[in-house]
Amino acid sequence: MIKAKHSLGKSPLFWIAVLLIQTLGLSGQSLDSVNRCATMESYWFGLRSRGDSSHPLEIANQRINAYLAEKKALRQTEFEVINIPVVVHVIHNEPSGAIGGSGNANITEEQIRSQIRILNEDYRKIPGTPGDNDNPVGVDTKIGFYLADVAPDGSQTNGITRTYYSAKSVFNPYADAQLLAGIISWPTDQYLNIWVCALSGNYLGVAQFPSLSGFPGLDDSQAEEALTDGVIIDYRAFGDRGAVPSNNYDMGRTTTHEVGHWFGLLHIWGDARCGDDYCDDTPWAEGSNTTSCNERFSNCRGSRTRNMIENYMDYSPDRCMNIFTFNQMERMHAVLELSPRRAKLVENARKAKLEESEKLQVQVFPNPVVDKMVNVEIRHKGYQDVTISITDLQGHVHETSRIEKMWSRLVSLPVSNLSRGVYLLVISNESGEKNVSRFVVN
Repeated sequence: MIKAKHSLGKSPLFWIAVLLIQTLGLSGQSLDSVNRCATMESYWFGLRSRGDSSHPLEIANQRINAYLAEKKALRQTEFEVINIPVVVHVIHNEPSGAIGGSGNANITEEQIRSQIRILNEDYRKIPGTPGDNDNPVGVDTKIGFYLADVAPDGSQTNGITRTYYSAKSVFNPYADAQLLAGIISWPTDQYLNIWVCALSGNYLGVAQFPSLSGFPGLDDSQAEEALTDGVIIDYRAFGDRGAVPSNNYDMGRTTTHEVGHWFGLLHIWGDARCGDDYCDDTPWAEGSNTTSCNERFSNCRGSRTRNMIENYMDYSPDRCMNIFTFNQMERMHAVLELSPRRAKLVENARKAKLEESEKLQVQVFPNPVVDKMVNVEIRHKGYQDVTISITDLQGHVHETSRIEKMWSRLVSLPVSNLSRGVYLLVISNESGEKNVSRFVVN
């Protein structure tokens, strides 16, 4: 039976609290005393600022329920693995551009890559990692993540941008989403944008719920919401190394949680006493778990149940979390089909990738080269580091580039600096495979 819906109304005291939070700077408190997630508050703040009296999340979840019921009636219960390209925008006010170190929002690439690893461990329930579990309701969501290897202009990228912004050192999780997106944003129908910066009010993260076309407040036609569509994370809770000082929020689960909101999931207690998260296989809860991994119990609807403190959509410390349920997975995949931007992102990701092969395969075209550009189809197994070199027949290396962690895909290489002649394109990957192909520049 579907959980009973709760009222999403907010009292005037809530809005007073929101206004106070807008004025806060970064406090001196430890990250072990935090406001874990600003997503629901941001949602209500957005509706109020637009004068919107509707509750689009309720409407959206009704549509998701109807969609899932239809799929079950048609016995369509299989889920393909979907891999989401991610771009991480690091916003900092370090004048020297120095990377890493305590108190520096310009975090290291190692810290960023640790977060992508954690997302895959958690969403794919990878054995032997903290994301694995033997709970009968814990599932592999069949959703993976990778740092984008192609920028919007078609050039190669490591999926990380760094922007020095001197006008502000701390950003408000409600009021500054537009500001951050104005500083830098990649097309949100092609990438999951994650902004990493210092957040005010001791908030760790905030996400934008998916738009479902035609619903007030979440309509895809709203250009500003398209620009800000993504996740914002405090740099001190991103990944599991580097500038991560907390004992409770040092395993990257803040991003796992906020990306869950980006997929449309609600908090497990439904943001009300015994509220509804619209998932049939999560127990009722009187409220959130906070700083302990000890068992908690709730009395809702006349019965006593154990809280699922292990669920990524609770507020538990990172070390407690390791479960997405089947119904949560269903709802995420439903959003990837129903939300226009999410569906387009998935389709764009599919187009960018090629079907993988068991062994390294390379195809070079056109050959001879036309317009000083050579295209290379690189196919291999899985997700690997790739090195690309161009040499002449005498063995002199003219160009070398390395792409960290790429799927099988098409790579375009400019060769305008090469004189006429025959060249060798040398492709190698982290599996130790190597391919040498000849091409001609006229």
